[in-house]
Amino acid sequence: MLWLIIVSMAVVTFAMRISFIATVKPHAIPEAIRGVLAYVAPAVLAAIVVPPILVRGDAVDLSPDNPRLIAAAVAFAIAWFTKSVVGSIVGGMATLWLAQWILGA
Repeated sequence: MLWLIIVSMAVVTFAMRISFIATVKPHAIPEAIRGVLAYVAPAVLAAIVVPPILVRGDAVDLSPDNPRLIAAAVAFAIAWFTKSVVGSIVGGMATLWLAQWILGA
């Protein structure tokens, strides 16, 4: 019974998502909306990533002893200059661990 529910919900979810893709023709979407849709993915990514970096406890922490902020700055610099996703992740995590160890956070 559990597998029937899981498969049924998967089919319903897939049907709902494909209905929007299959029924809307790309040329029918106005150019202004298509231009705005290009910013949806970066906005969602920023909304997911920024709060854990800036919020410590109950307040925004922009102090230089915030290890997450330091690591994010290093990861951003690596991404900017090298355009490497893997390099950004590795460099950012290494910086985070090092900053946490140095700052005792």
